[in-house]
Amino acid sequence: MSLPLFESTIKSLPLIGRGKVRDIYAVDEKHLLIVTTDRLSAFDVILPDPIPGKGEVLTAVSNFWFERLRHIVPNHLVDIDPESVVRGDGEREQVRGRGIVVRRLHPLPIEAVVRGYLIGSGWKDYQTSGKVCGIALPPELRQAGRLPEPLFTPATKADLGDHDENIDYATCAKLVGTTLAGLVRAAALQIYREAADFALTRGIIIADTKFEFGLGQDGTLFLIDEALTPDSSRFWPTDGYREGSSPPSFDKQFVRDYLETLDWNKQAPGPTLPADIISKTSAKYREALTRLTG
Repeated sequence: MSLPLFESTIKSLPLIGRGKVRDIYAVDEKHLLIVTTDRLSAFDVILPDPIPGKGEVLTAVSNFWFERLRHIVPNHLVDIDPESVVRGDGEREQVRGRGIVVRRLHPLPIEAVVRGYLIGSGWKDYQTSGKVCGIALPPELRQAGRLPEPLFTPATKADLGDHDENIDYATCAKLVGTTLAGLVRAAALQIYREAADFALTRGIIIADTKFEFGLGQDGTLFLIDEALTPDSSRFWPTDGYREGSSPPSFDKQFVRDYLETLDWNKQAPGPTLPADIISKTSAKYREALTRLTG
């Protein structure tokens, strides 16, 4: 494992921007370099401590799913070695195992969220209204219970530091158009179903996840950003799952649970993480990768 990378410093390419986890550089008019760092965000706040190996795990998990699910919808990856687009040993070290070269696409202004189980904000919504994001559900469902069918519950994409906002399908259709909204919903649900079925064979429940999509110049829909990682999904071990309570997880819910014990207002700056929380979080991410890919 390489040294933790909190922020990349690629000088040979123009920096386009930094997200919560990913740094994006321009390669040329048609391609971008995305470097997945070891930054960790919780409650939309970037925490000050990197999680060793996290960026490499996220990259490996996403690439695994991009390859496995590309028959459903094409993805943004191209066959260009990320080490070939930077200069010097220092820059090559920064992208090794955590950099990808992708198509330049037009990102859609929504998060395509799919929920297969009743947990998180969906559980809170259901308790007060009997619905999840405006979708009525049967009575007497339990926390962490499997939903009768996976739900497509889109959200707006917030600026860095702000919170994504759940929206109903009608609002989604107004934002991207009726036809495109239908394509995104169908693709997201099919991706989730196939991935969730496979993950069960590896001892992982994918409780929910979010996808991002972008458009090519000809209107082709692409899956972009990341796919079905412990950052963008809730991963539960099947052997620890019990309906009626929040199951243990492989994702950053472990960190969220720790942060909930602190006297912190969930505003920047985020608190420093203890060494044991950092090491346990790193181990959880790696176990998710090992289980999925063997």
